Amino acid sequence: MSRPGGSAVDKALDLIESTVRADRPLRLSELASETGMHRATAYRILVDLVRRGWVLRSEDRYLPGPAVLRFSQAAAAGSLAVLGRPVLQSLSDRTGMMVNLQVLEPEGGRVVDAVRPPRLAMFTDLLGELLPVHTFAGPLALVSALDEAARLPYLRAAERQGHPPEGRAALLEDIERTRRTGFALQRGRNEEVIASLSRAVLAGNGRPLCAITVVGLDGEFDDPTQAVLREHLSAAAAELGRALAGPGSGAGRE
Repeated sequence: MSRPGGSAVDKALDLIESTVRADRPLRLSELASETGMHRATAYRILVDLVRRGWVLRSEDRYLPGPAVLRFSQAAAAGSLAVLGRPVLQSLSDRTGMMVNLQVLEPEGGRVVDAVRPPRLAMFTDLLGELLPVHTFAGPLALVSALDEAARLPYLRAAERQGHPPEGRAALLEDIERTRRTGFALQRGRNEEVIASLSRAVLAGNGRPLCAITVVGLDGEFDDPTQAVLREHLSAAAAELGRALAGPGSGAGRE
């Protein structure tokens, strides 16, 4: 709620914080009500926030912009890597697979840490790489946790990254299947011999915090192995969710 007599900075921060806290993109009227501002005041400030990248406008709704994601993820990447490394290492040891950790950025998933066993030394760990939603399991898991309006920028980004517009329907089917099952699977789409399975770690409001992905040889991803990997991934996501929630907080939903 906006502070009585608050400064322009207070009002701008109130609007940014409201978009971050919300469990879905909000309309102007909802943001004005949430922050206690007149619609005209909220709109005037939002225009500047959109221009500066702190808020993203998608049709008639507003959500956190790339500047929020860039700054928050840059600050959080180190902490995520530290908190997640034991989880990734344990998952790699149990499965014999490469495991990576990704966070969502405006055009895909960024790999912030990876554990690669010696037997998969021929695989690149993609550390620091930005991966598109249409070819990698991690971004697919992350985007599937967003609502329809928040997914649109990623569909557009996929087309800029070479995914044909006529393939949007199939990509939407992949996203919906991932949302329904909780797991994103990619087999041979980026590299013919490589397969990956990913699960998002979600905050209490349902927003994706990060995704854990296991990567291995496609021939090893038969149905029985996939079932085991899903069990291990679910346990790892739950463990990391608890670590990210911190002491005294409810665990992140995975």
